[in-house]
Amino acid sequence: MPLTFQLDPPLTPTLHDGILELWADVSNAGGAVGFVPPVTPEVIRPELLKHVTAMADGRIRLLVGLDETGTVAATAFFSFNTHRLMTHWVWLYTVMVHPAHQGKGYGRALLHAAEQAARRFDGIDAIRLTCRGGLGLEHFYTSSGYKEVGRVPGAIRVAPGDDRDDIVMLLQLT
Repeated sequence: MPLTFQLDPPLTPTLHDGILELWADVSNAGGAVGFVPPVTPEVIRPELLKHVTAMADGRIRLLVGLDETGTVAATAFFSFNTHRLMTHWVWLYTVMVHPAHQGKGYGRALLHAAEQAARRFDGIDAIRLTCRGGLGLEHFYTSSGYKEVGRVPGAIRVAPGDDRDDIVMLLQLT
């Protein structure tokens, strides 16, 4: 069954907890979303609170994908640039699909929903994101229309002796 996507849904306690659970499950399955396993929702909570604060300020917008039971199955956050020379593109980050739903096309559906949302934002010409090297994520994003536009070797230290490239991807909307 396809996901139902919502941009800027009301942040209820249920949604808040669903995002925390998703983030922990994705991280613990090896997902490259800012944490290294093992991680609990409580460890992630301060990071989500930063997102929520920025959402309240209008600097971040949330895209949520709900499965047929209404459970949070996918998310992505848009971050708007504050530098006056870079307000024509947005960052897309913390792009997640629950491990139980991977391989069903939900990642591609999430990126399509993100693209459609970004096209409705005033003055936005492109979406940028970064991904962690060593996982093949750049191939997935490339197959979804993104182009690799930069790479910083060894910029992400997952563990001592395990440095990964930080790969910058871009999707032109115009």
